[in-house]
Amino acid sequence: MKADANDVTKTDDRAAEQGAEVRHAVAPPLAPVLDLAHLARMTVGDRALEREVLALFDLQADTLLARMASQEPRVVAALAHTLAGSASGIGAWKVAAAAAAVERAASEPGAIALTGLMDSLVEAVAEVHAAIGEIQHADRAR
Repeated sequence: MKADANDVTKTDDRAAEQGAEVRHAVAPPLAPVLDLAHLARMTVGDRALEREVLALFDLQADTLLARMASQEPRVVAALAHTLAGSASGIGAWKVAAAAAAVERAASEPGAIALTGLMDSLVEAVAEVHAAIGEIQHADRAR
């Protein structure tokens, strides 16, 4: 059990260091775009898995947003639900909240005015794309 506790401490320390790097590069310290400690916990501290999950999110988010742009509200709600879940998995809390807001609005009867909410979601996803890009750039520089 002691080895597990040490591994968790190392993972949390590394996530905190990464979080400081990302926050400094792309977001104010009080509002990180990605919760890297959460990501590290979700990937059991496996750095390669973290990177793979981030790359998959990057692709999936673009695909879902593109599909949402041309679908009826009930489909938009389902796609937003998927995006909210994926964002929660990587610690992209702003994307998760924005996607949940789109899901709720698109689920309402007669939902037609999603433009403002979709704009907020697109902006949140763009911030995560930038953060992932910074992480990938930092990895290549090592």
